[in-house]
Amino acid sequence: MITTPLSNLKPYPLGKDKYKVKNWPSYNEGLKNRGSLTVWIEGGVAEGWKHTQQEKAKRGGQRSYSNLAIETCLMLRKVYSLPLRQTEGFIKSIFKLAGIIMPVPDYTTLCRRGNGLKVNLSVSAGSKGGVTDIVVDSTGLKVYGEGEWKVRKHGAGRHRTWMELHIAANSDTQQIEAVTLTTNAVTDATEVEALLSQMDRPVRNFYGDGAYDKDKVRKALCKKGIRQIIPPQRNAVPDKRKGGHRAERDAAIGSINEQGREAWKKQQGYHQRSKAETAMFRYKTIIGGNLSARKTEHQKAEVEIGCKILNIMLQLTKPQSVKVA
Repeated sequence: MITTPLSNLKPYPLGKDKYKVKNWPSYNEGLKNRGSLTVWIEGGVAEGWKHTQQEKAKRGGQRSYSNLAIETCLMLRKVYSLPLRQTEGFIKSIFKLAGIIMPVPDYTTLCRRGNGLKVNLSVSAGSKGGVTDIVVDSTGLKVYGEGEWKVRKHGAGRHRTWMELHIAANSDTQQIEAVTLTTNAVTDATEVEALLSQMDRPVRNFYGDGAYDKDKVRKALCKKGIRQIIPPQRNAVPDKRKGGHRAERDAAIGSINEQGREAWKKQQGYHQRSKAETAMFRYKTIIGGNLSARKTEHQKAEVEIGCKILNIMLQLTKPQSVKVA
C-alpha cells in the first residue's frame, strides 16, 4: 500500500470569508427602485426632448430629437433588454399611459443617432471634487459568433469577434469615471492615457495589474504626478538609470525582493484593484457580455450607456457589508 508522507499533505482549504449586509432594508428598497421608470426618465426630459440647437441648414432631413431624447431611449433599451423596434413601441406606450403628447424616435432614427453619441457617465456629485484613486481593468465583449457549447460540441463554423472594454473606476465609490472601447488587438497599457484624459479631477493613486507594467504607462503617470501601484513582472530587475519614471518601479522591485510580493501588495493596498474586477463582473451580469451594435461608433455609445446605467444603480443603493466570524 502506498502512503503519502505527512509532510506532503496540503492543509485543508478554509471556506470563503462570510459577509453580512447591514443596510439590508434600504438596499432592498434600492434594488426594487432600479426597475422604476421614473429613475431612467429624467424629470426635465419633456422640455429637452426636441432638438432646438440652431444649426446651419443642411440638405436633407433635419434633426427632430435632442441628444437627451436619443440617450433616454437607448438607456431604456439597455435597462430592459429590448431590441430597437420594441424600444420604440415601449416608449410610445409609456407616453400614451402618461398622457404625454410627444413624438417618439423610430428605430431607424435611434440606430442612426447612436453613431458617435456622446454620453455623460453621470458620476455622482459626492465622488467629485478633490482628488481620486482609480482602479483599471479590461474585458472582452462578444460582437457576434457561435456559442461556447456549439463550438465545443461541433467546432467553430465562423470566427468569433470580440471588442475590448477598458474602464477606470473610482476605488471609493466604485463608479466608472472613464471608459474606452477598442479591438481585441489593442493592449491594456495603450489605453491608459485615453482613460486619464477623461478624468475631470486630479488622480492620486493608479491601481493596475501586471499588464500595465509598461514604460509608456509609467511615463504617463509620472508626468501627471500619479502614484503607481502596479506590480512589476516577476523577472523584473532595477533599471541602471536612477530616477525618472522608473523610480517607483525600482522601489517596488527592491521592496518585493526584501519582503516578498504578498507583503508588498498588502503594504501598498493593492487589493483595491479587485474593485475593477467587481465593476467588470457587474457590467457582464447586469448589462451583458455581448454587444448589440455592429459598427464601432455605435458600440462605443452602447458601452458608455451601459456604464452610465451601472453608475445610476450604484447611486440608488449600494450594500454595506461587514465581515462576520
